[in-house]
Amino acid sequence: MASALLMALQQSPVVETANLLIYDLAISWRHQNNEQAAEDLPWPITIVGINEDDLKDYGWPLDDNLLCTALQRLDGLGAAAIGLDLYRDQAKPCLQEEIKRNPRLISIRNEAANIAAIPRAPAQQQAFNDLLMDSDRVVRRDLMHVGKQEEAIRSLPLRLLETAQQMPGLDQRLEQMADHHWLTEQSGGYQNNDTDGYQTMLPIYPPGRYPSLALRDVMENTVEEDMIRGRVVLIGYVARSLRDLFEIPHSRFDHSSQFFEVPGVELHGQRLEALQRLLQNQAPQITAATGWQRLMLMLAMGVVGILIAERPTRIRRSVLLLSATAALLSAGVFVLTLEGIWIGLTMPLSGLVLIGGSGILGRGVQSQRHQQEMRRLLGQTSSPAVAQQLWDHREDLIKDGRFEGREQYVTVLFTDTCNFTGVSEQLSPSALMQWLNRGIGISVNAVTSRSGMVNKFTGDGMLAVFGAPVSNGMVIDADHAVAAAIDIQQRITALNTALKKEGCPCLRMRIGIHSGPVLTGSLGSSERLEYAVIGDTVNCASRLESLQKERQDGVVRVLLSAETHSLLHGLPDQTKAEPWGAISVKGRQEPLEVIELKSTAP
Repeated sequence: MASALLMALQQSPVVETANLLIYDLAISWRHQNNEQAAEDLPWPITIVGINEDDLKDYGWPLDDNLLCTALQRLDGLGAAAIGLDLYRDQAKPCLQEEIKRNPRLISIRNEAANIAAIPRAPAQQQAFNDLLMDSDRVVRRDLMHVGKQEEAIRSLPLRLLETAQQMPGLDQRLEQMADHHWLTEQSGGYQNNDTDGYQTMLPIYPPGRYPSLALRDVMENTVEEDMIRGRVVLIGYVARSLRDLFEIPHSRFDHSSQFFEVPGVELHGQRLEALQRLLQNQAPQITAATGWQRLMLMLAMGVVGILIAERPTRIRRSVLLLSATAALLSAGVFVLTLEGIWIGLTMPLSGLVLIGGSGILGRGVQSQRHQQEMRRLLGQTSSPAVAQQLWDHREDLIKDGRFEGREQYVTVLFTDTCNFTGVSEQLSPSALMQWLNRGIGISVNAVTSRSGMVNKFTGDGMLAVFGAPVSNGMVIDADHAVAAAIDIQQRITALNTALKKEGCPCLRMRIGIHSGPVLTGSLGSSERLEYAVIGDTVNCASRLESLQKERQDGVVRVLLSAETHSLLHGLPDQTKAEPWGAISVKGRQEPLEVIELKSTAP
């Protein structure tokens, strides 16, 4: 089932959407704390942004003669390359002459919209400015180069860098880089990415990263030379009214009053920076895991999920471990993205949770069956922990669907309600049953919470066993039995306070405890099977409970044998032992050393 769900999820668009959301969060977080400056580039970048004031001053559309003047002034200030990020496929003669005159001027074209560059522009001075957008219209990738194309088909950053360096052939350097540097259909968190050309993840920075001028600054000759000389200058629109704006990963997590978008000219600057750092480092700033790496991680997480579901002895531990592992995986993938390694989180996390969760669920169902099977075999009340312990040892304890006969050393606890006949004359049958169950319920909880087992109910009392079918050790079994008796003693006293307020008869009880060997095993036929506990030890505990009934001055009388007393680590707090001496009991030749446990609490 988990495998089928994973296969279905793999084909769902939800996977890529979730991966991109996590990626955007990491990228936004990453660049909030990034201190790497853009001025350390071999060819620093300056933006000439045409803003709203420029449009008011110079009108719209901008006159080509105005642009020619601005371009000539930037060239005169020593720009290493100038990228005109404005469509001018219908340029006036002055722009056509300017691009022929100035070999450092690059004119854009748009391949998707079929918009040409400035007429008569040489092929080596043309570049496409197409930006890659994912299905949600967010720019995360960059098409750095398209191989095997005519000379005019170059990306704007690549053309600008070749022009600034006066070194053609950078496209060949890109093509010689290792294949794993470039995105594939299944890279990172993508499912079926369009990977034509040489694409990388664009390490998008927040805006304002590069020195910026207004067109007015250039036209009024107020630009300092060091803002232009030896730099790559990009000219484009930043006025929001012209809508040359794009969403980036930061857009999803910006909470300003105006929707956060970045001008195209700013993104081309970031593309140019990414290209320079790629060539410097011979690797992109953000590396995306390949499809097979993602698959191996998902399979590894599936194996981890299986181990988490199966290895811990307790289901609760498995649940906690699965939750912790999922949190660590999520945090680890997030940190890797911060460090520039993008691994889609959704499928590895889904593999871990679905396979591990289904395994834990299966164990839960199996555990319920275990408990049902054990209770069928035992025919009595035991705690889930005891049932699980029995199931863990089932190969040693159970043969042919029943407990084999075996001799065990146990501590037996007998209880009986005093004066039940007298109380039954005062209450209706339903009220009597409710009254009795309140006392029996206290006794059952006291026993099962201490790894004991209620072997059978004896009308208005019960027989409980500590140490069978599985034992925690003779001493611990005896300690648990005595602790249960003291707990019953205290809780019945508190119950009587409530009964008195309700106008009901108070409840009194006798308890007998003895330790020794017994014979245990399944007794009966397939139609009716009981877990039997037989032997002198059981009889002695019963005799202690019923011994000298008139000799009781408290709410709950607890008598135990010297055999049990000798096993104890010590008596519970606020409890003292009062010896009764050796007393002969019915059905036994040898007398029992009897001890009464009394509370010393005020």
